[in-house]
Amino acid sequence: MELLCAEVPGRALRAGPDPRLLLDRRVLQNLLEQEDRYSPRTTYFQCVQQEIKPPMRRTLAIWILEVCEEEKCEKEVFSLAMNYLDRYLSSVPTRKCHLQLLGIVCILLASKMKESSPLTVKNLCIYTDYTIWPHELREWEIIVLGKLKWDLAAVLSHDFLEHIIRYLSLPVHESELVKKHAESFIILCTVDFTFSIYPPSMIATGSIAAAMQGLSIVANSKSGDPLAELLAGVTGTEVDLLIACQEKIEAALSENLRRVSQSQSQSQLLSSKAAGCHRDHKQKPMSTPTDVTKVML
Repeated sequence: MELLCAEVPGRALRAGPDPRLLLDRRVLQNLLEQEDRYSPRTTYFQCVQQEIKPPMRRTLAIWILEVCEEEKCEKEVFSLAMNYLDRYLSSVPTRKCHLQLLGIVCILLASKMKESSPLTVKNLCIYTDYTIWPHELREWEIIVLGKLKWDLAAVLSHDFLEHIIRYLSLPVHESELVKKHAESFIILCTVDFTFSIYPPSMIATGSIAAAMQGLSIVANSKSGDPLAELLAGVTGTEVDLLIACQEKIEAALSENLRRVSQSQSQSQLLSSKAAGCHRDHKQKPMSTPTDVTKVML
């Protein structure tokens, strides 16, 4: 007898949210009680690290995000990898030459926690152009696990989204749209270390508020409270802090859009210069051809 299966070849299925867990207030309360346990020290650049600086972390975060996107990882993989990275750097002075190695180890651990098919050591080494070898990755995996005390089930901002959105009583299509935009805001906050001063629940709440405001979606609240007061009541945060977090997220979005626009303008300028050089090359051979990627490094 042939068994019918809804699985798509090459695509892993993921279970949807459990309504019983979403309707149980105790689950949200447990998340709120546990989130501080997995929060990194916000002062580790001043108190622990001597070689590692915030711009280096940002560069590494963008690279980790690109690897996760290239491998089509779940969105939680990036946030979880950065949580491991920050927690490790909070307690262990690290040389900057080891930063990429630490980052790739964190991706590996996060994928093992969140993916049904974790990323392979071989593929991760390829992303480093073989500057890191498999045996180094495996050795550092044990080191990082030891420093994290094997406690890898960290509470992330993503964990709060479904619970908070449920209280907004939105139609299904609007809920999915708000969640999708809020996830993008969370990733933006994860890249920027200045958001580490906020707990994951507040980043999730601020991201939802920013998403709803950007999409012009109004919550269907029975109490009739303003959105900020409604969201603050769900997670037990202060309204002023929530509004400040939302405004900071919106400012970070504007800054990120400005950087993207500036980067695109530079790319167009480089392309036009390259085209001009190509025309000149046809007229007169260049004696020292230059790789543009080397100039950009």
